[in-house]
Amino acid sequence: MITALNDRSRKIFRRLVEAYLESGEPVGSRTLAKRLNLSLSPATIRNVMADLEDIGLLFAPHASAGRLPTEAGMRLFVDGLLEVGNMPPEERRVMEARFAAVGSSTEAALEQATASLSGLSRCAGVVFAPKSEAPLKHIEFVALSPGRALVVMITENGLVENRIIETPAGLPPSVLVQATNYLSARLVGRTIADAYDEIMGELESHRAQLDVLTRRVVESGLATWAGGAGQTGGTLIVRGQANLLDDVQAMGDLEAIRSLFEALETKETLLRLLSLADRAEGVQIFIGSDNPLFGTSGCSMIVGPYRDGRQKVVGAIGVIGPTRMNYARIIPMVDYTAKLIGRLFA
Repeated sequence: MITALNDRSRKIFRRLVEAYLESGEPVGSRTLAKRLNLSLSPATIRNVMADLEDIGLLFAPHASAGRLPTEAGMRLFVDGLLEVGNMPPEERRVMEARFAAVGSSTEAALEQATASLSGLSRCAGVVFAPKSEAPLKHIEFVALSPGRALVVMITENGLVENRIIETPAGLPPSVLVQATNYLSARLVGRTIADAYDEIMGELESHRAQLDVLTRRVVESGLATWAGGAGQTGGTLIVRGQANLLDDVQAMGDLEAIRSLFEALETKETLLRLLSLADRAEGVQIFIGSDNPLFGTSGCSMIVGPYRDGRQKVVGAIGVIGPTRMNYARIIPMVDYTAKLIGRLFA
C-alpha cells in the first residue's frame, strides 16, 4: 500500500504517526502544518488526511477531533516508514554490565534480561527459554524449606539452571542425597530427554532400589526438567506488567488491561506467540489484532529470537506495550538483548 501513496501523502502520514507516538492524542491539520517543512495549508493537509482515512490508514475518534492511525496504518508505518537506528551506547553498557553480574546462570541471565528490557522500555518484558538439550555435567537436589527443594543442573557447556520442586514434609536430607546419586549415575554425560524414558521405566518396573520418598523426589525432579504432565517444555518469564497501566488512557479501559493481564498468566497463549520467532530471521512486530491476545487491549508486541552456537533458534525475548510504543527505540533494544542472550547459549 505504501507505493500507492504519493510523496506528499507519505510525508503527512509519517508526521502524523510520529506526532501520535509522542503524545497519544489525535493529531490535527494545524499541528501537522507546523511540523512539516512544506508550504501546505491546513486545508490541503485536511484533504490529504481525508484521503488517508478513506483508504483505512486513519480514523477520527470524534467528529471534531484530529486523526489517529488505524492498526493497518500503524502496520504500514512500522513496515515501510519507520527509521530504526542502533541501541544507544550508554544503554548497551548498562545491559552488558547487568549480564556480566549474573555469571553463567541461564535462569539468572534470563531474569535479568527481562527485568532490564522492562525497565529500559517502560513496557512489560517477556522471555521464553526452552528445556536445555545439552548433556549434563552435574545434577543435585538441595533442601530449601519444608516441602521444597532446589534441583540444580549444570550442563557440559557450563550453563547453570535451577528448578524448585515440592517434596514431602519432613523429608530427611538422606533422601535428597540418594536422589542426587541415583540421577547422577544415569544422567551425567546424557541429556534428560535421552535418559527420561529409561529412568521412568526403571522406576515403574521397581528395578530401582529406592524407598518411596526417594522415588517421589526423583520423579518430581525429573518431570520438572523433562516437561511432564502440566509442563510447557520451557521457562516463561514476564516482568513489568504494571508498566502497561502507566498509559491506560491511551490504551483503553481498565477492563481491557485486566483481560490482558489474565492472558499473560496463561503460558500456552503467550508461548504460541513467542514460538513464531522460530520462523523469524529477525525482530518481529505484532500490532493490536495481529494477535488475539492484544486485539481488545490496544497493545503491541516486539519479539526477537536468540540462537545457540549452531545458529539454531533456542528461545525468544521481547516486550509488550501500548500500540503507540516507541518502536524506533525498542526494536534495536530487543534485537541487542536477544544477541546478548545468544552469546550465553553459544
